[in-house]
Amino acid sequence: MRQLIASALLAGAVGATSTFAATGVIPEPPPIASKSHILMDAETLTVMSEHDADAPLPPASLTKIMTSYVAASELASGRIATDDDVPISVKAWRTGGSKMFVREGTTVKLIDLLRGIVIQSGNDASVAVAEYIGGGEDAFADMMNHEARALGMPSTRFVNSTGLPDDGHHSSARDMAKLSAALIKRFPDHYRLYAEKSFQYGEIERPQYNRNKLLWRDKSVDGVKTGLTEAAGYCLVASALRDGTRLIAVVMGAESDEQRNRDAQKLLAYGFRYFQTRELFGADALVASPQVWYGTVDSVDVTLREPVRVTVPRGNAGNVEAVVDLPQDLEAPIATGDIVGTLRVALEGEVLLERPLVARTEVPEAGFFEKLWDGIRLMFKNLFSDDSPDAQQPVG
Repeated sequence: MRQLIASALLAGAVGATSTFAATGVIPEPPPIASKSHILMDAETLTVMSEHDADAPLPPASLTKIMTSYVAASELASGRIATDDDVPISVKAWRTGGSKMFVREGTTVKLIDLLRGIVIQSGNDASVAVAEYIGGGEDAFADMMNHEARALGMPSTRFVNSTGLPDDGHHSSARDMAKLSAALIKRFPDHYRLYAEKSFQYGEIERPQYNRNKLLWRDKSVDGVKTGLTEAAGYCLVASALRDGTRLIAVVMGAESDEQRNRDAQKLLAYGFRYFQTRELFGADALVASPQVWYGTVDSVDVTLREPVRVTVPRGNAGNVEAVVDLPQDLEAPIATGDIVGTLRVALEGEVLLERPLVARTEVPEAGFFEKLWDGIRLMFKNLFSDDSPDAQQPVG
Protein backbone atom coordinates (compact mmCIF):
# COMPACT_ATOMS: atom_id res chain seq x y z
CA MET A 1 0.00 0.00 0.00
CA ARG A 2 1.58 3.26 -1.13
CA GLN A 3 0.26 6.74 -0.52
CA LEU A 4 1.56 10.12 -1.65
CA ILE A 5 1.14 12.47 1.29
CA ALA A 6 3.48 15.42 1.31
CA SER A 7 4.15 17.12 -2.01
CA ALA A 8 2.22 20.22 -1.04
CA LEU A 9 3.26 20.09 2.61
CA LEU A 10 6.87 21.01 1.90
CA ALA A 11 5.91 23.67 -0.60
CA GLY A 12 3.77 25.38 2.01
CA ALA A 13 6.57 25.31 4.55
CA VAL A 14 9.12 26.90 2.26
CA GLY A 15 7.45 30.20 1.44
CA ALA A 16 8.26 32.62 -1.34
CA THR A 17 11.37 32.41 -3.49
CA SER A 18 12.99 34.81 -5.93
CA THR A 19 11.78 34.95 -9.52
CA PHE A 20 14.99 33.38 -10.81
CA ALA A 21 14.91 30.54 -8.25
CA ALA A 22 11.23 29.89 -8.85
CA THR A 23 12.03 28.79 -12.37
CA GLY A 24 13.79 25.77 -10.88
CA VAL A 25 16.96 26.60 -12.85
CA ILE A 26 20.05 26.24 -10.66
CA PRO A 27 23.31 27.57 -12.08
CA GLU A 28 26.48 25.55 -12.07
CA PRO A 29 28.59 25.80 -8.90
CA PRO A 30 31.20 28.56 -8.88
CA PRO A 31 34.72 27.77 -10.12
CA ILE A 32 36.92 26.65 -7.22
CA ALA A 33 40.69 26.88 -7.51
CA SER A 34 41.52 24.51 -4.66
CA LYS A 35 42.65 20.98 -5.49
CA SER A 36 39.62 19.34 -3.83
CA HIS A 37 36.37 20.65 -2.38
CA ILE A 38 32.87 19.78 -1.23
CA LEU A 39 29.77 21.70 -0.14
CA MET A 40 27.40 19.73 2.09
CA ASP A 41 24.33 20.31 4.20
CA ALA A 42 25.34 19.48 7.77
CA GLU A 43 22.11 17.70 8.69
CA THR A 44 20.93 15.96 5.54
CA LEU A 45 24.50 15.46 4.19
CA THR A 46 23.22 16.47 0.77
CA VAL A 47 26.08 17.49 -1.52
CA MET A 48 25.59 20.66 -3.56
CA SER A 49 29.04 20.89 -5.13
CA GLU A 50 32.15 18.71 -5.17
CA HIS A 51 35.37 18.07 -7.03
CA ASP A 52 37.71 15.16 -6.24
CA ALA A 53 35.99 15.03 -2.85
CA ASP A 54 37.15 11.45 -2.16
CA ALA A 55 40.79 11.97 -3.10
CA PRO A 56 43.03 10.99 -0.16
CA LEU A 57 45.08 14.09 0.62
CA PRO A 58 47.23 15.28 3.53
CA PRO A 59 44.79 17.10 5.83
CA ALA A 60 47.36 19.11 7.82
CA SER A 61 45.74 20.60 10.93
CA LEU A 62 42.22 19.64 9.83
CA THR A 63 43.34 16.49 11.67
CA LYS A 64 42.73 18.36 14.91
CA ILE A 65 38.98 18.27 14.26
CA MET A 66 39.18 14.54 14.96
CA THR A 67 41.54 15.13 17.90
CA SER A 68 38.95 17.38 19.51
CA TYR A 69 36.12 15.03 18.47
CA VAL A 70 37.72 12.15 20.39
CA ALA A 71 38.27 14.45 23.37
CA ALA A 72 34.63 15.58 23.23
CA SER A 73 33.50 11.95 23.15
CA GLU A 74 35.62 11.16 26.21
CA LEU A 75 34.22 14.20 28.01
CA ALA A 76 30.67 13.11 27.20
CA SER A 77 31.41 9.65 28.62
CA GLY A 78 32.60 11.13 31.91
CA ARG A 79 36.04 9.53 31.67
CA ILE A 80 37.72 12.94 31.65
CA ALA A 81 36.69 16.45 32.70
CA THR A 82 37.52 19.93 31.44
CA ASP A 83 39.18 20.90 34.74
CA ASP A 84 41.56 17.90 34.70
CA ASP A 85 45.23 18.78 35.12
CA VAL A 86 47.04 17.36 32.10
CA PRO A 87 50.80 16.74 32.40
CA ILE A 88 53.03 18.13 29.66
CA SER A 89 55.65 15.66 28.42
CA VAL A 90 58.96 16.37 26.77
CA LYS A 91 57.51 15.08 23.49
CA ALA A 92 54.58 17.48 23.64
CA TRP A 93 56.84 20.40 24.54
CA ARG A 94 59.26 19.65 21.70
CA THR A 95 56.64 19.08 18.98
CA GLY A 96 57.30 21.52 16.17
CA GLY A 97 54.99 23.62 14.05
CA SER A 98 52.21 25.79 15.45
CA LYS A 99 52.25 25.96 19.23
CA MET A 100 50.22 26.91 22.24
CA PHE A 101 53.56 27.23 24.09
CA VAL A 102 53.04 24.86 26.99
CA ARG A 103 56.09 23.96 29.09
CA GLU A 104 57.50 20.50 29.82
CA GLY A 105 57.07 19.34 33.40
CA THR A 106 53.99 21.50 34.08
CA THR A 107 50.28 20.67 34.08
CA VAL A 108 47.63 22.47 32.07
CA LYS A 109 43.86 22.39 32.46
CA LEU A 110 42.25 20.26 29.78
CA ILE A 111 39.91 23.06 28.71
CA ASP A 112 42.93 25.31 28.05
CA LEU A 113 44.55 22.60 25.93
CA LEU A 114 41.32 22.16 23.96
CA ARG A 115 41.26 25.88 23.24
CA GLY A 116 44.90 25.62 22.23
CA ILE A 117 44.01 22.87 19.77
CA VAL A 118 40.92 24.53 18.31
CA ILE A 119 41.88 28.21 18.32
CA GLN A 120 45.66 28.29 18.04
CA SER A 121 46.05 24.90 16.31
CA GLY A 122 48.71 23.99 18.83
CA ASN A 123 50.62 20.82 18.01
CA ASP A 124 52.02 20.74 21.53
CA ALA A 125 48.48 20.86 22.96
CA SER A 126 47.34 18.11 20.60
CA VAL A 127 50.12 15.74 21.67
CA ALA A 128 49.49 16.47 25.35
CA VAL A 129 45.79 15.66 24.99
CA ALA A 130 46.54 12.54 22.93
CA GLU A 131 48.93 11.26 25.59
CA TYR A 132 46.49 12.05 28.40
CA ILE A 133 43.53 10.29 26.77
CA GLY A 134 45.26 7.45 24.93
CA GLY A 135 48.37 6.93 27.02
CA GLY A 136 50.44 7.74 23.93
CA GLU A 137 49.99 9.32 20.53
CA ASP A 138 50.02 5.97 18.68
CA ALA A 139 47.22 4.60 20.85
CA PHE A 140 45.30 7.84 20.45
CA ALA A 141 45.65 7.57 16.66
CA ASP A 142 44.01 4.14 16.93
CA MET A 143 41.09 5.82 18.73
CA MET A 144 40.90 8.42 15.96
CA ASN A 145 40.79 5.72 13.29
CA HIS A 146 38.11 3.83 15.21
CA GLU A 147 35.93 6.94 15.19
CA ALA A 148 36.68 7.49 11.50
CA ARG A 149 35.45 4.00 10.64
CA ALA A 150 32.31 4.51 12.75
CA LEU A 151 31.56 7.76 10.91
CA GLY A 152 32.07 6.21 7.47
CA MET A 153 35.30 7.97 6.45
CA PRO A 154 36.86 5.49 3.98
CA SER A 155 39.54 7.84 2.64
CA THR A 156 40.93 8.62 6.08
CA ARG A 157 43.82 7.22 8.07
CA PHE A 158 45.41 9.01 11.01
CA VAL A 159 48.89 8.32 12.38
CA ASN A 160 49.15 11.34 14.67
CA SER A 161 47.01 13.88 16.50
CA THR A 162 48.47 16.98 14.88
CA GLY A 163 48.41 16.58 11.11
CA LEU A 164 52.18 16.90 10.84
CA PRO A 165 53.36 15.31 7.56
CA ASP A 166 53.44 11.51 7.29
CA ASP A 167 53.03 9.40 4.15
CA GLY A 168 50.39 7.24 5.85
CA HIS A 169 48.35 10.17 7.17
CA HIS A 170 45.52 11.24 4.85
CA SER A 171 41.86 12.20 4.58
CA SER A 172 39.47 13.70 2.02
CA ALA A 173 37.15 16.66 1.65
CA ARG A 174 34.07 14.42 1.98
CA ASP A 175 35.40 12.69 5.07
CA MET A 176 36.23 16.01 6.72
CA ALA A 177 32.73 17.30 5.98
CA LYS A 178 31.19 14.17 7.53
CA LEU A 179 33.41 14.52 10.59
CA SER A 180 32.53 18.17 11.06
CA ALA A 181 28.81 17.46 10.70
CA ALA A 182 29.06 14.74 13.36
CA LEU A 183 31.01 17.02 15.69
CA ILE A 184 28.41 19.77 15.41
CA LYS A 185 25.49 17.39 15.89
CA ARG A 186 26.87 15.23 18.71
CA PHE A 187 28.83 17.79 20.71
CA PRO A 188 27.26 21.25 20.24
CA ASP A 189 28.68 22.58 23.52
CA HIS A 190 32.20 21.54 22.55
CA TYR A 191 31.71 22.95 19.05
CA ARG A 192 31.21 26.43 20.52
CA LEU A 193 34.98 26.55 21.09
CA TYR A 194 35.42 26.78 17.33
CA ALA A 195 33.64 30.15 17.22
CA GLU A 196 35.99 31.75 19.74
CA LYS A 197 38.20 34.26 17.98
CA SER A 198 41.08 34.32 20.46
CA PHE A 199 42.39 33.11 23.79
CA GLN A 200 45.25 33.99 26.08
CA TYR A 201 47.36 31.44 27.90
CA GLY A 202 50.10 31.59 30.47
CA GLU A 203 52.76 34.27 30.29
CA ILE A 204 52.13 35.22 26.67
CA GLU A 205 51.16 38.87 26.76
CA ARG A 206 49.13 38.97 23.57
CA PRO A 207 46.07 36.85 22.82
CA GLN A 208 46.45 34.09 20.25
CA TYR A 209 43.95 34.49 17.43
CA ASN A 210 41.86 31.91 15.64
CA ARG A 211 43.32 31.28 12.20
CA ASN A 212 39.88 30.93 10.59
CA LYS A 213 39.52 34.44 9.13
CA LEU A 214 35.95 33.79 8.03
CA LEU A 215 34.92 34.24 11.67
CA TRP A 216 35.58 37.97 11.13
CA ARG A 217 34.29 38.18 7.55
CA ASP A 218 30.95 36.37 7.87
CA LYS A 219 28.78 36.53 10.99
CA SER A 220 27.05 33.28 10.06
CA VAL A 221 30.35 31.34 10.17
CA ASP A 222 31.04 29.72 13.54
CA GLY A 223 33.82 27.24 12.68
CA VAL A 224 35.55 25.05 11.81
CA LYS A 225 39.35 24.75 11.23
CA THR A 226 42.28 25.71 9.04
CA GLY A 227 45.28 23.61 8.04
CA LEU A 228 48.60 24.23 6.34
CA THR A 229 51.67 22.21 5.47
CA GLU A 230 53.85 22.30 2.37
CA ALA A 231 52.43 18.97 1.21
CA ALA A 232 48.79 19.78 2.01
CA GLY A 233 48.69 23.37 0.88
CA TYR A 234 46.14 25.67 2.47
CA CYS A 235 43.07 23.81 3.78
CA LEU A 236 39.86 25.00 5.41
CA VAL A 237 36.66 23.53 6.78
CA ALA A 238 34.07 26.31 7.18
CA SER A 239 30.59 25.96 8.63
CA ALA A 240 27.84 28.58 8.60
CA LEU A 241 24.30 28.70 9.99
CA ARG A 242 21.63 30.84 8.33
CA ASP A 243 17.88 30.71 8.96
CA GLY A 244 18.08 27.25 10.53
CA THR A 245 20.15 25.74 7.70
CA ARG A 246 23.78 24.79 8.31
CA LEU A 247 26.22 24.23 5.47
CA ILE A 248 29.78 22.91 5.55
CA ALA A 249 32.35 23.85 2.92
CA VAL A 250 35.68 22.03 2.71
CA VAL A 251 38.56 23.15 0.51
CA MET A 252 41.90 21.32 0.39
CA GLY A 253 45.07 22.11 -1.51
CA ALA A 254 44.60 25.84 -2.03
CA GLU A 255 47.63 27.90 -2.99
CA SER A 256 47.19 30.66 -0.43
CA ASP A 257 45.30 31.70 2.67
CA GLU A 258 43.23 34.14 0.65
CA GLN A 259 42.36 31.49 -1.94
CA ARG A 260 41.04 29.02 0.62
CA ASN A 261 38.95 31.75 2.26
CA ARG A 262 37.60 32.96 -1.07
CA ASP A 263 36.78 29.44 -2.25
CA ALA A 264 34.94 28.61 0.97
CA GLN A 265 32.99 31.87 0.83
CA LYS A 266 31.95 31.22 -2.77
CA LEU A 267 30.74 27.74 -1.90
CA LEU A 268 28.73 28.90 1.11
CA ALA A 269 27.18 31.78 -0.84
CA TYR A 270 26.18 29.40 -3.63
CA GLY A 271 24.64 26.88 -1.26
CA PHE A 272 22.59 29.36 0.73
CA ARG A 273 21.38 31.22 -2.35
CA TYR A 274 20.31 28.30 -4.52
CA PHE A 275 19.35 25.55 -2.07
CA GLN A 276 17.07 25.20 0.91
CA THR A 277 16.74 22.69 3.71
CA ARG A 278 13.38 22.28 5.36
CA GLU A 279 11.74 19.92 7.80
CA LEU A 280 9.19 17.64 6.19
CA PHE A 281 8.17 15.74 9.32
CA GLY A 282 9.05 16.27 12.96
CA ALA A 283 10.12 13.47 15.26
CA ASP A 284 7.12 11.42 16.42
CA ALA A 285 4.83 13.22 13.94
CA LEU A 286 1.76 11.23 12.93
CA VAL A 287 2.43 10.08 9.36
CA ALA A 288 -0.41 7.60 8.83
CA SER A 289 -2.97 5.46 10.66
CA PRO A 290 -3.33 2.30 8.56
CA GLN A 291 -5.86 -0.42 9.22
CA VAL A 292 -4.74 -3.42 11.30
CA TRP A 293 -6.26 -6.91 11.18
CA TYR A 294 -6.58 -9.44 14.01
CA GLY A 295 -6.01 -6.82 16.70
CA THR A 296 -7.91 -5.37 19.64
CA VAL A 297 -8.06 -2.05 17.76
CA ASP A 298 -8.63 -1.39 14.07
CA SER A 299 -5.65 0.88 13.29
CA VAL A 300 -2.17 1.84 14.37
CA ASP A 301 -0.53 5.26 14.46
CA VAL A 302 2.65 5.30 12.38
CA THR A 303 5.50 7.77 13.01
CA LEU A 304 9.22 8.42 12.54
CA ARG A 305 12.04 8.05 15.03
CA GLU A 306 13.81 11.23 13.91
CA PRO A 307 12.81 14.40 12.08
CA VAL A 308 12.94 14.21 8.30
CA ARG A 309 14.63 17.15 6.59
CA VAL A 310 15.43 17.49 2.92
CA THR A 311 17.75 19.74 0.92
CA VAL A 312 16.49 20.72 -2.53
CA PRO A 313 17.18 23.40 -5.14
CA ARG A 314 15.12 26.52 -4.56
CA GLY A 315 12.04 26.54 -6.75
CA ASN A 316 11.69 22.74 -6.59
CA ALA A 317 9.99 22.38 -3.22
CA GLY A 318 6.61 21.75 -4.82
CA ASN A 319 8.04 18.77 -6.68
CA VAL A 320 9.11 16.90 -3.55
CA GLU A 321 7.06 13.75 -2.94
CA ALA A 322 6.84 11.86 0.33
CA VAL A 323 5.45 8.36 -0.16
CA VAL A 324 4.35 6.06 2.64
CA ASP A 325 4.98 2.42 1.75
CA LEU A 326 3.15 -0.04 4.02
CA PRO A 327 2.21 -3.72 3.71
CA GLN A 328 -1.12 -4.32 2.00
CA ASP A 329 -2.51 -5.94 5.14
CA LEU A 330 -1.00 -5.17 8.54
CA GLU A 331 -1.64 -7.86 11.15
CA ALA A 332 -1.51 -7.80 14.96
CA PRO A 333 0.28 -8.14 17.26
CA ILE A 334 2.29 -4.94 16.79
CA ALA A 335 4.55 -3.59 19.53
CA THR A 336 5.38 0.07 20.03
CA GLY A 337 8.48 0.84 17.99
CA ASP A 338 8.06 -2.02 15.52
CA ILE A 339 9.05 -1.13 11.96
CA VAL A 340 5.90 -1.39 9.86
CA GLY A 341 6.83 0.37 6.63
CA THR A 342 9.03 2.89 4.83
CA LEU A 343 8.87 6.59 4.07
CA ARG A 344 10.49 7.51 0.76
CA VAL A 345 11.16 11.13 -0.19
CA ALA A 346 11.86 11.80 -3.86
CA LEU A 347 12.42 14.73 -6.19
CA GLU A 348 11.45 14.24 -9.83
CA GLY A 349 11.77 10.49 -9.54
CA GLU A 350 15.13 10.50 -7.70
CA VAL A 351 14.94 9.11 -4.17
CA LEU A 352 16.47 11.60 -1.73
CA LEU A 353 16.12 9.48 1.39
CA GLU A 354 14.34 6.54 2.97
CA ARG A 355 13.36 6.27 6.64
CA PRO A 356 11.70 3.43 8.57
CA LEU A 357 8.15 3.99 9.75
CA VAL A 358 7.46 2.71 13.25
CA ALA A 359 4.36 2.03 15.30
CA ARG A 360 3.65 4.76 17.80
CA THR A 361 1.06 2.67 19.59
CA GLU A 362 0.72 -0.98 20.56
CA VAL A 363 -1.85 -3.28 18.94
CA PRO A 364 -2.35 -6.48 20.98
CA GLU A 365 -3.65 -9.58 19.28
CA ALA A 366 -7.43 -10.06 19.51
CA GLY A 367 -9.27 -13.05 20.87
CA PHE A 368 -10.34 -16.13 18.88
CA PHE A 369 -13.78 -14.95 17.75
CA GLU A 370 -12.60 -11.42 16.88
CA LYS A 371 -9.79 -12.91 14.78
CA LEU A 372 -12.22 -15.31 13.09
CA TRP A 373 -14.49 -12.44 12.13
CA ASP A 374 -11.52 -10.39 10.85
CA GLY A 375 -10.42 -13.38 8.77
CA ILE A 376 -13.79 -13.50 7.05
CA ARG A 377 -13.76 -9.75 6.40
CA LEU A 378 -10.21 -9.90 5.06
CA MET A 379 -11.09 -12.77 2.73
CA PHE A 380 -13.93 -10.80 1.15
CA LYS A 381 -11.78 -7.64 1.00
CA ASN A 382 -9.05 -9.40 -0.96
CA LEU A 383 -11.58 -11.22 -3.11
CA PHE A 384 -13.10 -8.00 -4.41
CA SER A 385 -10.06 -5.68 -4.25
CA ASP A 386 -8.37 -4.30 -7.36
CA ASP A 387 -4.99 -6.04 -7.65
CA SER A 388 -3.99 -4.23 -10.84
CA PRO A 389 -0.64 -2.45 -10.95
CA ASP A 390 -2.38 0.92 -10.93
CA ALA A 391 -3.67 0.18 -7.44
CA GLN A 392 -0.09 0.11 -6.17
CA GLN A 393 0.86 3.60 -7.38
CA PRO A 394 0.98 6.71 -5.19
CA VAL A 395 -2.25 8.64 -5.06
CA GLY A 396 -2.79 12.23 -4.07
